[in-house]
Amino acid sequence: MKIYTKKGDRGETSIIGGVKLKKSDLRINAYGTVDELNSWIGVLKNIKEIENENILYQIQNTLFTIGSHLASHPEKSKMKLPEIKLEHTLLLENEIDRMELCLPQLTNFILPGSSIDNGFCNIARSVCRRAERCVVELSLCSTVNEQIIIYLNRLSDYLFVLSRYITLKQGDKDVLWNS
Repeated sequence: MKIYTKKGDRGETSIIGGVKLKKSDLRINAYGTVDELNSWIGVLKNIKEIENENILYQIQNTLFTIGSHLASHPEKSKMKLPEIKLEHTLLLENEIDRMELCLPQLTNFILPGSSIDNGFCNIARSVCRRAERCVVELSLCSTVNEQIIIYLNRLSDYLFVLSRYITLKQGDKDVLWNS
């Protein structure tokens, strides 16, 4: 099977359900941004201070599931897709709570980049926030499973706390915003 099909050479792509859309469509932008986020999560898997690498693997799988939902036409797709469940979000909340037990209380805004790993985590967080905005915008004109928005919102929280946790584990301190 060839990797290139030349079907998208005119700026269109087909989504699940057989509908063709411009590559600039809100739906394509939403699942493309989720895909970008998934790539950044892959980068984070190389950070040694992350004790539970399995959580990042689970996040990647959930993001792939979210991408499949966003890449499906809400009315025309007949494909059975994996569910996005509340348990996915609860896993993130449990990890946030676990990490926060070790962290000093947050009393100031902090700047990203206390280390390269912290910086990567904050890039992933920023891409996650963009993905969330894209999905919210899509939800204004199309049906979107609300669990997707909830999950992306919680994932950005998780990535923020993870960035602080990595800083702590590396023996560094948060860089405070000097207002």
